[in-house]
Amino acid sequence: METFASLMESLNNFVWGPPMMVLLLGVGFFLTVGLRFISLTKIGYGFRQLFKKRVNAEEGDVSPFAALMTALSSTVGTGNIAGVAAAIAIGGPGAVFWMWVTAILGTATKFGEGVLAVRYREIDANGNRVGGPMYYIKNGLGPKFMWLAAAFATFGIIGSLSTGNAVQANSIADALKSAYNFDPRIVAFILSALVAGVIFGGIKRIGAVASKLVPFMAVIYIVAALIVIAANIGQVPAAFGLIFQGAFGLQGAGTGITIGLMMLAMQKGVARGLFSNEAGQGSAPIAHAAAQNNDPVNQGIIAMLGTIIDTLIICTITALVILTSGVMTADCLASPAILEMLQSGSTPEGCEIGVPLTAAAFDATLIGFGEHIVTICLCIFAFTTIIGWSYYGERCAAFIFKERSIPVFRVFWVLAVFASTFALSFETGGDNMVVATFWLIADSLTGLMAAPNLIALILLSPVVFKLAKEYFDKDKIANDGLIDQDDM
Repeated sequence: METFASLMESLNNFVWGPPMMVLLLGVGFFLTVGLRFISLTKIGYGFRQLFKKRVNAEEGDVSPFAALMTALSSTVGTGNIAGVAAAIAIGGPGAVFWMWVTAILGTATKFGEGVLAVRYREIDANGNRVGGPMYYIKNGLGPKFMWLAAAFATFGIIGSLSTGNAVQANSIADALKSAYNFDPRIVAFILSALVAGVIFGGIKRIGAVASKLVPFMAVIYIVAALIVIAANIGQVPAAFGLIFQGAFGLQGAGTGITIGLMMLAMQKGVARGLFSNEAGQGSAPIAHAAAQNNDPVNQGIIAMLGTIIDTLIICTITALVILTSGVMTADCLASPAILEMLQSGSTPEGCEIGVPLTAAAFDATLIGFGEHIVTICLCIFAFTTIIGWSYYGERCAAFIFKERSIPVFRVFWVLAVFASTFALSFETGGDNMVVATFWLIADSLTGLMAAPNLIALILLSPVVFKLAKEYFDKDKIANDGLIDQDDM
C-alpha cells in the first residue's frame, strides 16, 4: 500500500505541477477578461434566469434548473465535506484561499463550458441531446483535433470511476461505518440497488432525483453550518487570518515565508477547488448540453452559478466550521515540521483528515448531533454525485464506443459502486493512508481530464466571446424568447 501511495503521490505532483496550475488559473483569467467580467457582474442576472419560464418549448431533455442540479449533484458532495477538510489538513488553512481563486476565475470557465456545450451539442441515435468537451472539440475544432476529444473521453471514463464512483462510494461506507458501525458489505448491496434504480432511468430520472435531493440537503447542511459558525463567531476573524497567512506561506507575524508551504497550499487548494466545482474539468458541460435551452449563452450564465453555490458558499462555510470549532489544534496546522512529515507520507498523530475532521468540527458545537448531520449529508451528497457522474461516464463511453455501450457501462458502474463500498470491509488499519490515497487518485485523474478541456476552451474562446457579445446586446435580449427580460 505504501508503494502504491508513493506512486500516486508522484503522479499527483506531476499532474498538479506548475504547468497545470498556470493553465487552469490562466484560462480562467483569460476568459474573465475576454468576457469583460460578465461572469462576475451577471451573477444576479443568472439566478433570475434560472427560474424564468420560456415562451416556446425548447429542445433538450431536462429543464435548465434540472441540468444545473445534475451538475451540482456531481459537485456538491465529498468535495465540500471531506475535500475541504483534506485540503486544510494537508495543505493548511491557506488552501481555502486558493480554492476561492479557482472558484472566482472558474465562473468564466464554467460560463464558457456551458456556452460551448449547447452550441456544439448533437442528437444521438436515441434522440437525446448530447454534448460536452468531446463534442465541442469534434464539432468546433474539426477532425484534426479528434485525438484531443478521444483523450478527454478516455480520461472521463477512467476519472468517473474514481472521482465520481470509488471516492464517493468509499466515503459513504466509511462514514456509515465510523458513525454507526454499519457493515460495509450490507451498505454495498443497498447503495448499489439505489444507484441502479436511478441511473437506468437515464438523464431524466437523474435530473428529477437531483432536483429534489440537492437543494433539500444543501439547505440542511448550510443551516447547520451557520449555527456552528454563529456559536463561534468570535473565532471568525482568526480563521480568516489563518487562511490569508497560510495562502502565502506565512506562519505568523515575523516568521517569514515558507515557499514549500505556500506551494502545498496552492496545490491542494487549486486541486480541491477544481474537484469541488469542476470548473475547467469538463464534466459539468455534459449535463448542461441536455438542457431545454436553445440559447448557448443563457445556459452558460446558468452553468456558472454552480461554481458560486458550490465553492464560494458551501466550501467556505465548511472551512469556517473547521477553523472556528477549535478541533484543529496548533499541532495540526501547516508548519515546516508538518510539511516534512507530509512529504514523508505521514500525518501528525491525533490530527484528523477528511470526513472525521469535518464531523468533529460540527460535533464540537452541536454536541450529539453534529456528527449525524455530517454523516447524513455526506451520504446524500455522495449518492447524488454517484448518479450525476454516471451520466458523465456513460456519455464519454458512448462517444468512443457508441450508444450500444451505455447499458453495459451502467451495469459496470453499479458493480464498481458495489466493489468500492465492499472493499472497506477488508480494511483493518486505522491510519489515514487509505483515505489520502483515494484523494490522490481522484486529484490526478481530475487534472488529466481538465487538460484537454482547457486547451479546447482557449482555442474556442473567440466563439464564446462573440456569442456573449451578441447576447448582451439589448435588442438580442428583448427577442430571445424569455419573459420579463426588461429587468436586464
